[in-house]
Amino acid sequence: MSPLFLFLSFVALLSALGVVLAKNPVHSVLFLILTFFTLSGHYLLLNAQFLAAVNIIVYAGAIMVLFLFVIMFLNLNEETEPHKPALAKFAAAIAGGSLLLILVAAMRNVNPVGYDPTSFDSQIGMVDRLGLVLFQQYALPFELASILLLAAMVGSVMLGKRETGERNF
Repeated sequence: MSPLFLFLSFVALLSALGVVLAKNPVHSVLFLILTFFTLSGHYLLLNAQFLAAVNIIVYAGAIMVLFLFVIMFLNLNEETEPHKPALAKFAAAIAGGSLLLILVAAMRNVNPVGYDPTSFDSQIGMVDRLGLVLFQQYALPFELASILLLAAMVGSVMLGKRETGERNF
């Protein structure tokens, strides 16, 4: 294992813990952005440059702006948050422990294998290969998804546009 992989894994685990343990929701979002950046570093180590770029642009960019907007809009603070009873905290601990138990039981018999250097294709995660596969084998689903997104965009504009005296719903 390379030292860069170990460093990125250490930072990813610490920032993921920071997401869960941070008292301030804005700090939690900032830790989540750091987690996304470290995961993008892992994607770069796996030679998946496109996936790393999309992860940074979509998740660390757009989704985090949306999260911050919702957090600021809701104005979350300790005074307005209702007190959680001890039973709810106990139930959450039981649910988390049982999830951990299920994950450990599922991963118990897994034997990870390395890669075979003779059959390893170093170009598998490159953008040009992804583009060829996307536009040759999956051209129809790609075009159908674009039509669906266009219809959703037109529908949202039509719902958002109001004439004087008109009620949509």
